[in-house]
Amino acid sequence: MQSAPRIAVLDTGAGNLHSVLRALERAGAKPCVAERAESLRSADATLLPGVGAFAAAAAHLAETGLGAALCESIAQGRPYLGICLGLELLFQEGDEHGRAAGLGLLPGRVRRFPQRTPEGALLRVPHIGWNQVTWRSAHPLVKSLPQQDHYYFVHAHRAEPANAAHLAGSCNYGAPFAAAVAWDNAFAVQFHPEKSQRAGRRLLEAFLAWLRAC
Repeated sequence: MQSAPRIAVLDTGAGNLHSVLRALERAGAKPCVAERAESLRSADATLLPGVGAFAAAAAHLAETGLGAALCESIAQGRPYLGICLGLELLFQEGDEHGRAAGLGLLPGRVRRFPQRTPEGALLRVPHIGWNQVTWRSAHPLVKSLPQQDHYYFVHAHRAEPANAAHLAGSCNYGAPFAAAVAWDNAFAVQFHPEKSQRAGRRLLEAFLAWLRAC
């Protein structure tokens, strides 16, 4: 794949698409907004961006058929990148604004950060700002990245993978949590590459390099 990869960016109805589209274009991709399931079938890869509430986004994906099309795309081996909510929705359920089912591609659930750390100190929620991520995976996407780097987070909930093999990167906020998950042709991060300056661009460029090699 020598030309600019075509990436279908799913529209969850919650905004934040423009910053993701611009970041992908700067990294060398050819992104397009996917509002219908058909848009995913002609793309080289799919991306689910990360602003909005779990329950509302899950309902939107179900109503539009985008959720089923995304699951089909991943099952067919098409590369996937999830950002923040795009990581959380991979799991079986989330508790934001009440319990809601996710896409169910990964075992585990998404829960709000606790109000206190294990030591009893108050924890400010949401988690906003720069924090260090340590990569813990042999996934091809992370081979060209520094083992540790700082990325920008904005989230009140964090995923709890039931299978430790899916953990690709970790971060500490009060206690360790999953900053990234990966398996086969899917990779997802809790932070925002489009807000993470050079580190975020490195990750998006690594995603495109992996996509071209697939």
